[in-house]
Amino acid sequence: MKVEQMYTGCLAHAAYYLESEGEAAIFDPLREVGPYIARAAQDNAKIKYVFETHFHADFVSGHLDLKKKTGAEIVFGPTAKPGYEALVAEDNQIFEVGDYKVQVLHTPGHTMESTTYLLIDEDGKEHGIITGDTLFIGDVGRPDLAQHVISELTEEKLAGHLYDSLRNKIMPLSDDLIVYPNHGAGSACGKMMSKETTDTLGHQKEVNYALRTDMTKEEFIEELLTGLTPPPGYFPQNVLMNIQGYESLDTIMERGAKPLSPKAFEAAANETGAIVLDVRNRKEFIKGHIPRSIFIGLDGTFAPWAGALIADVKQPILLVAPEGREAEVITRLSRVGFDNTLGYLEGGFEAWKKDSQQYDTVNSIDVNTFEETWQENEEIPVFDIRKASEYNSEHMVSAVNTPLDYINNYIAEFPTDENFYLYCGGGYRSVIAASILKSRGKHNVIDVAGGITQIKKSGRLPLTDYVCPTTML
Repeated sequence: MKVEQMYTGCLAHAAYYLESEGEAAIFDPLREVGPYIARAAQDNAKIKYVFETHFHADFVSGHLDLKKKTGAEIVFGPTAKPGYEALVAEDNQIFEVGDYKVQVLHTPGHTMESTTYLLIDEDGKEHGIITGDTLFIGDVGRPDLAQHVISELTEEKLAGHLYDSLRNKIMPLSDDLIVYPNHGAGSACGKMMSKETTDTLGHQKEVNYALRTDMTKEEFIEELLTGLTPPPGYFPQNVLMNIQGYESLDTIMERGAKPLSPKAFEAAANETGAIVLDVRNRKEFIKGHIPRSIFIGLDGTFAPWAGALIADVKQPILLVAPEGREAEVITRLSRVGFDNTLGYLEGGFEAWKKDSQQYDTVNSIDVNTFEETWQENEEIPVFDIRKASEYNSEHMVSAVNTPLDYINNYIAEFPTDENFYLYCGGGYRSVIAASILKSRGKHNVIDVAGGITQIKKSGRLPLTDYVCPTTML
């Protein structure tokens, strides 16, 4: 059976391409639809259907643009209520793609409309299941996202639905079916996903905690809800965009890809209240950047961090980007719903400097300098901005945990009258944090380059052993 996974690492996202006899279907596409159209063109195939497993929270789907550009029919599972033309399928309904069949299995729990698609080959043999966020490799979808859109859908109720869906719809299926999930490790849609992106259902029945046959519904709910961290703030906003509809990516690209001179860039920032988002390499940002600009490096986990740290997807954004990568930045922002890019600094940061504009720097020190400073005064304020789970695993003895995901909740904890020090895992997140703090007037922040990786290598700074967490942030 011709099934192709199209994986995007930045979002730990998997879309799927299915083709038979000149007809194709796309499952859970990303916002930019060109790659799917090009893939179908390679097979001289027409995209007949765009299947959505649910209304996604962590990205804006490309189903509307695919329909517009190819004429494909959008298909959702039972109970979905999209605000645009789409087919809402019935449970067990079958769709034909060439000689293949796609059967709808309604599997509520992650969300109420969540649906699994059973793939049946030309010989009538069941081949695999495209599970969306119902079943991951090593995990299942978190049940606490829909309640941010529909308040009466509590996480306990959704977890109970998911338990029933797994046991009544998924687990009775054949062990040799291939599981094709929507996400892999790194996605915030689950808590302990495997790095593997496919597996057999039989193996998942053996190793996935959520598929234990001796687990009661009450035990399932407790295990599933234990340790869930708050979802990123952009998740409910993306859900609404996927339900209600959105502008075409072509419109977003046209609006955002405007080169602006330094003076026009400054005027636009002042007139619109736009965030200046600098996506260059962190070392370049440290050496010089526009005052109050926010750093989120393009070559890190860019889109999820933008979603987590910029509160409103409608926020106007102006870009400072590496030359030639402006369109990439606009596209990757749009994947998580940030459609209001207003332009970019033509000529990049060098043009800003040549125009004799003011610029700022980040005070960043290597681990040897940090060690000398700490030995002179072991009471210096040190902040670990990694996740709570990373902090609990190992951290500097004097460090306070202020996770980057929720840094806006900790602003008051950072000193104003003395220097303080930040570290993360390898240096990417601490520069993001430093840029946010400097934009809030905390210019006494000092970045420890290389983070805990370099601190451990030095071997001369005291680290804790594992600490069992009493609460999860």
